[in-house]
Amino acid sequence: MASEQADFSGLDRAAVLLLSLGEDQAAEIMRHLGPREVQRLGVAMSKLNRVSADQAHAVMREFREKIEQQTALGLGSNEFLRGALTKALGGERANSLIERILHGGESNGLENLKWLEPRAIAELIKLEHPQVVALVLANIEPEQAGEVLHFLTERQAGEAMLRLAALDGLQPSALRELNEVLEEQLSGDSQSVQVSSVGGPKVTAEILNRVETALSSSIMEHLRSQDEELATKVQDQMFVFDDLINVDDRSLQTMMREISSETLILALKGTNNALKEKFLSNMSKRASEMLRDDMEAKGPVKLSEVEGAQKEILQIASRLEAAGQIQLGSGGGEQLVG
Repeated sequence: MASEQADFSGLDRAAVLLLSLGEDQAAEIMRHLGPREVQRLGVAMSKLNRVSADQAHAVMREFREKIEQQTALGLGSNEFLRGALTKALGGERANSLIERILHGGESNGLENLKWLEPRAIAELIKLEHPQVVALVLANIEPEQAGEVLHFLTERQAGEAMLRLAALDGLQPSALRELNEVLEEQLSGDSQSVQVSSVGGPKVTAEILNRVETALSSSIMEHLRSQDEELATKVQDQMFVFDDLINVDDRSLQTMMREISSETLILALKGTNNALKEKFLSNMSKRASEMLRDDMEAKGPVKLSEVEGAQKEILQIASRLEAAGQIQLGSGGGEQLVG
């Protein structure tokens, strides 16, 4: 990536590309994206300002170079599809989508939930038994599940996450019944359920990593009050911002190419000196000096802004790890308190 794009995340570059293509071509591309991807791109496009001609040209040049590297259409298309979707969506979500595409499958009731807004999902399940809520949360993306929790009451969220953490499998007949109910509510066609293992401490931790600190702490307190051993298993699977100190330099550098300067400044304002130096030592001397100056000039910031920036970086880290681009190592560690 050219130096003039140093502050552009992958999402920013996609937004610049679409804006450069013009309305008609951008609209044609966005027709092939899911609602959540379109929403994220729309927000990124609306926030872009003062994009220079050199920056736009650099994005277009990178796009052209990547296209030119591809083989002729139709040759190795399955491998290309698998690789492209894995990079775009992460391993687990890509595998699910690839199987449906390559084997002619269609979305079932649980899969259709992934296309709904979090508020709509919460409305759909808020009167259901906590076990049902847990199962639904286990079958949507962790980021989406984290957003759904915000539209449930604190008690509902805590009870659902308790059951999710203890969930390590389900009888196919029970899952099929839930799927049929969801399909009926969503006016979908009946399809067979092809979901293997669901839930467990790891899935619970992935969701909690994506919610606000206050809600995450509240849910963890509820888990501990009900099952201390289970809560410990969840905590051991959680990857918090301080754990980035153990990430290897190459992985950290890959991450930093996806993180905007403003997000990094906010995130580092609320962490320890060792982790700050970890990030700064993986930057050029000039870039690290500029970042230090920017952090000093920023002055005091709200704790919620710091936590939000740190969550954003952790989401980038999780996505890159799922795509096999970085290694994060094992989770664990203490939650930040400010």
